[in-house]
This record gives sequence, structure tokens and C-alpha cells, in this order.
Amino acid sequence: MTTNEALAKPRPNMTDVARHAGVALGTVSNVLNNPEKVSERTRRKVSAAIAELGYIRNDAARSLAAGQSTTVGLVVADLGNSFFVDIARGTERLLRLSGMNVLIANTDVDPAREVQNLELFERSRVAGILFAPLDTPLATAGTLPVHSTPTVLVNAPAPNPAYAGVAVDEIYGGSLAAQHLLDLGRRRFVFVGGPMFLSAVKDRYTGVAHTAAEGGATVSVIETTGLGIRHGRVAAEGISSRDPYTYDAIVCASDLLAIGVIDGLRGQHGFDVPGDLLVTGYDDNHFASESAVPITTVSQPGEEMGRAAAELLLQEMSGAPTGSPSMSLRPHLIPRRSTLGGTA
Repeated sequence: MTTNEALAKPRPNMTDVARHAGVALGTVSNVLNNPEKVSERTRRKVSAAIAELGYIRNDAARSLAAGQSTTVGLVVADLGNSFFVDIARGTERLLRLSGMNVLIANTDVDPAREVQNLELFERSRVAGILFAPLDTPLATAGTLPVHSTPTVLVNAPAPNPAYAGVAVDEIYGGSLAAQHLLDLGRRRFVFVGGPMFLSAVKDRYTGVAHTAAEGGATVSVIETTGLGIRHGRVAAEGISSRDPYTYDAIVCASDLLAIGVIDGLRGQHGFDVPGDLLVTGYDDNHFASESAVPITTVSQPGEEMGRAAAELLLQEMSGAPTGSPSMSLRPHLIPRRSTLGGTA
């Protein structure tokens, strides 16, 4: 049989299995759904027919027929960012304990794909949707393109009481980084991050600036056009052009920025980190601990956020009230060699 012929051949259904095994259609259904009602001999006969025909049960159709899906859709901003991988991991682990399956759709921070994926999951009649955006307009919109499917936001506060949301206290995270540097005796900061219209970047800067001011430190700003390594290297050029000895600490809005800044300062200008400058990052990206100079970072509780959002979604799916529409979790600081020196 050619490949085209195989594709054209209709898939076997439950009726085919029943005919092949010489049993009633209801018996096949019981073998699949209530095997305790069928004798072992009959179960073996039906199982053999399923294997011989290559029958695959259609769980989506089964869920629709029962009026209940066992699938949750997770729309994430960027699976290239380990933070969103952590969210997915926390979500999936908790939902699987409840017998739910998770389908993940990646948007690559594209607003159009966010809408497409949300609409696709609603058309597919999933039991619920988890939406983990990255500061796109849809994240703060009053309504989402979801009309009847329970939906919870992750990494974003709820835009209105119709939705529940789980976010991180970014201002507190920025404050943690600044206080760590103050405790190490640093008083001349430069904040590297951007674009500043991103609420996460803006809030991290707010936390840094407030705590630095309280500790008698100054904060300059180098705004970047993104949060990646190459943006950090460009920022390193800006720092060196201002005379980096003007500063004694660099607070980066992401770990990738911190890696790029350190690479640029060390490789092109010969500055030592942490000998000449202390550097902090943000996110606890998986690269942060494995870079040439392990990065002190503010760790976002990605898995915890995923679990908390999944719990809220399960409550909504069951019809139970979710309480507060927004939940804010606190990050924590992980000190490493970029501020501590030695082998930390």
C-alpha cells in the first residue's frame, strides 16, 4: 500500500472494532470506559481487535459527547524564555494530578498570535484556558477574545473582576536587587533595561530607584530596546562611553541583559566583574547560573505561579468562587559570583 493510499483509507471506528471482535458496540464501549463490567476473556478479544485494526479512540469527540473536556489550553508568550517553561511545568504538574491534559501554544510575543491561539482553544471547547502574556496590549485589555471558557491570567494581574490573575511583585523584586547592592557597600548604580514602557521593566526600576534613594545611592538609567544578550552588549558600550568607574554597580532588568553587559565590559573593555563593578540580573533564567560569571539574580517563582493559576482555573471550572481576582507572589534574591566574587 502506498503512503497516499494509507492516508486515504478511513480510520477504523468502534463499530469496526465490534464487528471484528464479534461483540456488541456497547461491549467495546465498556472495554474502553468501564472494563470492570466486562469479562477478562471478552476484554482480551476486544483489545486484540483494537490492536489488529489500529483503532485510536477520539478523546476530543468523547469529551464533546459527554459535554465535558479534560483538556486545558495554555497560551504562553515565549517558550524560549525559561521563565515561561517554568510556568508551563508548574501548570502541567498540578493539572495532571486532577486528570487534566495541557496543550501549549507559543505566541513569540506576537499580539495577533495571542488572539488566534485564544480563539482556537475556545473553538476547540477546552475545559479552561491559562494565558501567560508578556506585556502585550491584550494583557491589559478590559476583555479577552474568550466568551464562555473559564480563563485565568498568569504573569499578569487580572484586567477586570471577570478574570482571575497571578502576577509577581516586580517592584519588590527591584527593591531586593538594590538592597543587596547597598548591603555590599555600593552607592552608584546604573539601571539597564527597556523598553521602559514595559510594565515589568518600569516596576523593577521603580523598586530599584526607591530603595536606592532610601539607602543614599544614586541611580542612572541606560534604556535598552530589548532584554536580550545583544541588548546588554550595546548597553556595555554606553556604560564604557560614560566611564564605567562612575558606577560601582549595574542593575539589569533581565539575566540575559546582565550576561551581555558582563560579556561586553570584560571582553571589549577589560573591566572585571565583580572586581570593578557588581552586576545583578532578573528572572533566574537557566543561563544565569551557567554563564562565565554566574549572575546574582532576582528569581521569579515561575512554577509556583503556574500551580497557583492552575488552582484558580480548577476552581472556576468547578463553578466555585475564586476569591480575589488577582494574586501577587513575591520573588527572592539568589546571590552568585557577579556580586559576591570568589566561587559563589
